[in-house]
Amino acid sequence: MDVPLWLALIVVGGLGIKLIRPPWWLVAVLLLGGYLLADSLLAPLIDTTIK
Repeated sequence: MDVPLWLALIVVGGLGIKLIRPPWWLVAVLLLGGYLLADSLLAPLIDTTIK
């Protein structure tokens, strides 16, 4: 199943905010960091680790 990255980030962020109640700035930093990592040179390494 192919899910767009932006949709996955919104879903994960929404669930994290509802369940854990972290500060908003922490959620923003984690989501932005994940988005930037997905488009970096480390993306193939992360992809092979996940699959």
